[in-house]
Amino acid sequence: MLNVIIVDDELPARENLRCLLESDPEISIVAECNNAMEAIRDIHRLQPDVVFLDIQLPKINGIEMLSMLDPESMPRIVFLTAYSEFAVKAFEEQAFDYLLKPIEQERLNKTLYRLHNHCFSGNINQLDGVNQKLKYVPCVGHNRIYLLNFDDVFYISSKMSGIYVFNQENNEYLTELTLKTLEDKTDLVRCHRQYLINLKKLKEIRFNQTGGVDVIFINDVSVPVSRRYLKPLKEVLGL
Repeated sequence: MLNVIIVDDELPARENLRCLLESDPEISIVAECNNAMEAIRDIHRLQPDVVFLDIQLPKINGIEMLSMLDPESMPRIVFLTAYSEFAVKAFEEQAFDYLLKPIEQERLNKTLYRLHNHCFSGNINQLDGVNQKLKYVPCVGHNRIYLLNFDDVFYISSKMSGIYVFNQENNEYLTELTLKTLEDKTDLVRCHRQYLINLKKLKEIRFNQTGGVDVIFINDVSVPVSRRYLKPLKEVLGL
């Protein structure tokens, strides 16, 4: 059984693909998403085997979305597109396959045959897009997606309720990206198991009387530095 997520901002397109996929008894559709942020959340949460991913998504397109996924959660990617020129880009990203819209059952069956024969072979597709640096941090708002520039990010914190991005006003924005993805694909530096910081926004490192260490930002907000990350942080800062 292959667990599948469909990602497309057009409801008729999702419904059409769902109907076609349901003809295969070895396919289980575990989620449908209409934007990249929903998809990132569900991919990390559900760990699907395959994602049918529309390239032309609003705000964050399908190719950009790949760089925001945790590599450890990376499923097989089958790109969906209405434009044949995007198929070339899809294979540059080394997607498992691509399908041109409107999707035809015969062409889909060929993709499903390959998926059933290769998905458990251990030959996981390596996507070039996965290794790209992030250009911004996508955050979830009420009926909107904020694209925060890294110049505006002071620190990022992992809490029980999710991953939050903080700016100069210390406003918090929820992101579906993992702390590991943000550490690996940005210039942010880890100072604590729960914190990533922007070194360009630091004012000082403060050692308190109890032996603890904090970093102070130029807006006078502080976050803790754990002993494990103090030495690497000092090395990065040339101290």
